[in-house]
Amino acid sequence: MADSTARAFDALNQELERENMLLNAAEMHGMVSGLVASAAPLEAQQWLGLLADLANEGQAFSPTMRSLLQDLNSMIASDLADPELSFQLLLPGDEEPLGERLKALTAWVQSFLVGFGVNQQNLAQASEDLREAIQDMAEIARLSDDVDSDEEGERAYYEVTEYVRITAIMCFNELAKVAVPHTAAPTTLH
Repeated sequence: MADSTARAFDALNQELERENMLLNAAEMHGMVSGLVASAAPLEAQQWLGLLADLANEGQAFSPTMRSLLQDLNSMIASDLADPELSFQLLLPGDEEPLGERLKALTAWVQSFLVGFGVNQQNLAQASEDLREAIQDMAEIARLSDDVDSDEEGERAYYEVTEYVRITAIMCFNELAKVAVPHTAAPTTLH
């Protein structure tokens, strides 16, 4: 799973660079995940317009990027809805230095909170666990990438990544108003 996630990360990064997008793969995946997890409308015109405002300075996406983002949205929605908890964060592979992976993780979390926040500004009706988890995510978004690349640092990175992954699933499960049918998600992004 980690290898396919790292390949998907690299492929999305290449597409974003080709389109001269300002966001990297972790940021785009985090933002789309936040939109989906916050129960943002699933109609392409609505969420793509919102995403263009957030990630592309209000400019419409190219047809290629629009198609790629629709595939990404479908994959994220399917994975978040999967009872087997298949949702994974799109982050660099384990071969990258721990500081770079932590930097990508904090960027993912920051972008998730942006995508989540545009649709869920008031969590008064959310469970206490969800409100606490979102507060924890805000703290995680401020983590420093100055970390020791030892076994303890790797273990802490894994635990934080897993906490973020489960929090995204929890957000979706609690807030999603539209049931998303489970379909096989593509393993690579083109």
